[in-house]
Amino acid sequence: MATLSQWVAGSRPRTLPASLVPVVVGTGIAIGEGHAVWWRALLAGFVALILQIGVNFSNDYSDGVRGTDEDRVGPLRLVGSGAAKPKQVLGAALACFLAAAVAGLVLAAVTTWWLLLVGAVAILAAWFYTGGKNPYGYRAFGEVSVFVFFGLVAVVGTVYVQLERVPAVAWAAAIPVGLLACALLVANNLRDIPTDRESGKRTLAVVLGDRSTRALYAGCAALPYLFVIAVAVVHPWALLALLSAPLSVPPTQKVLGGAAGPALIPVLGETGRLQIAYGVLLAAGLAL
Repeated sequence: MATLSQWVAGSRPRTLPASLVPVVVGTGIAIGEGHAVWWRALLAGFVALILQIGVNFSNDYSDGVRGTDEDRVGPLRLVGSGAAKPKQVLGAALACFLAAAVAGLVLAAVTTWWLLLVGAVAILAAWFYTGGKNPYGYRAFGEVSVFVFFGLVAVVGTVYVQLERVPAVAWAAAIPVGLLACALLVANNLRDIPTDRESGKRTLAVVLGDRSTRALYAGCAALPYLFVIAVAVVHPWALLALLSAPLSVPPTQKVLGGAAGPALIPVLGETGRLQIAYGVLLAAGLAL
């Protein structure tokens, strides 16, 4: 039986900023447009957070039963380590998906019915990332999914449920948010290239190789600052996000410096802190 601390570790808390940052940015946009609805923002944040926890448990289950987590360098995996039974982890994932569906139903009820379709697609994408017979996470499409759902969908969706319209700045802000979410996944997959290649898990990092994956991480960490300069043409206070730039240096140096295996684990936490700082500062700038 897994302990509470093991369940918390299994939820992969270092990855969770990827779900909350887009909600913060979307709410900053709603404030700037003069119509933030706080209870809807909080509910959107709950949907995003519980859905990502569900994704993490789902991945833990699917990878565990396939045996691709038996020799893992990174954070604890509940099934792969034997800390929890597969059915328990699957149950936790399904419970998270159900909670996200119920909360999403409330948001759809007060806005528009087609949000139900968006939510259904998000849950299916969460499951088939590593679940099913042909998981797309094993076919180098993980970063595309993260960019779409933790960037475009999450930011634009948060804006829509509050404003019930989508200003152009929402799409512009969603791009750098999605890139930073991708940086987190790229760092994770860079660390796992040797074990993923051996187990037949063809992530984008495995396809690109070590050197190109390191360059991809650097790009995902740097490009958001070019986008924020572009956004600042219309929303000058968005330049506040540039204050987070120093936080991008340590993880980028580690990645470009050739850190591998356990030496890449701190990069996840540093990238998460970069996401939070960038997101909060960008949200503040767009609110102003």
